Amino acid sequence: MLTRRSTVPCSACSFSPERQRCCNYESHVKLFYEAGDRGVWALGSQLILKDRGPSCPTDENANLCFVKKNTTIPIPTVIAHHEEGDGHALTIMTRIPGENLSEAWSKLTDDQKDNIAKETAEYLLQLRSLQSDRLECLDGRPVFNKYRRGEDNCDSAQDPTSDDYVWNRLAASLDPAVPEAVRCRLRRSMPPTQPFTYTHNDLTHVNIMVQNGKLSGIIDWEAAGYYPVWWEYTRTIVTSEGLEDMKWKGLLRQYMPKTREAKCWYLDWFWLCHGVDNERAKELIQEVEENRSEEGVTEKDESEMGEAEEDESDKDDSTEDESMEHKS
Repeated sequence: MLTRRSTVPCSACSFSPERQRCCNYESHVKLFYEAGDRGVWALGSQLILKDRGPSCPTDENANLCFVKKNTTIPIPTVIAHHEEGDGHALTIMTRIPGENLSEAWSKLTDDQKDNIAKETAEYLLQLRSLQSDRLECLDGRPVFNKYRRGEDNCDSAQDPTSDDYVWNRLAASLDPAVPEAVRCRLRRSMPPTQPFTYTHNDLTHVNIMVQNGKLSGIIDWEAAGYYPVWWEYTRTIVTSEGLEDMKWKGLLRQYMPKTREAKCWYLDWFWLCHGVDNERAKELIQEVEENRSEEGVTEKDESEMGEAEEDESDKDDSTEDESMEHKS
């Protein structure tokens, strides 16, 4: 007797075990990854199909074509691309050989891991020469900010080439409970963002492909775009992918251009995005409050100081906030 499970067709392709028993067909098209409104299908062993919904941050097809034209980074080659009227897009591309670094990690030697990090960083240097005077995706849309809360605190009339524009987009991610004095401090200490540099923006170990102990490619370019010059480096400082990804990013960071000022600032911003009760946020808030108390500074004074320092930074971009240097 056929069970209900054996007769219910697949919601994606309408094929069912019952139908399969009536023929000799075995599909070589298989869904192997899904997240949100995106799915990735294996088309045999050499091709993949990416089916993405309208919420995808950028156009990966455009990013892949751009990187293929301007660098020698090993990436998938786009075979075909089609956009539906509802915002969905279908992209067929070649499949990078090997397995992702997260699957291979435990099988690699320390020397192999180190060489993969070094080679990845060398390829990333090619992206450093791809720059824009605007914070944007390739098609001019705003770049994706995964930590944003609600709407950005900026409008279409604001200059996307300015540090103020970048700050307003990043400030939209801060926890609402972050005091105004801390926001002013964070704004004043934000490192210069230009030149906006083409950035992968998601160098987690699942996006690094390896074969025979060597780098075979870098995948998933959907979040790429022109970001602050220090963004690629700072994005390797934190992870939500576990201990192995943290170790991978630590290795990679050793071979990337280092910016300690940006590292400290990013960590402050990152943890303030996740609330005011975590250790780093509490330390920063306490430090700012103690400094204000000692100096007798009011919130109005903080705001006026911020405006004055922004004007001064236009004259001298070399000004640094040394108080950030001691934070790890």
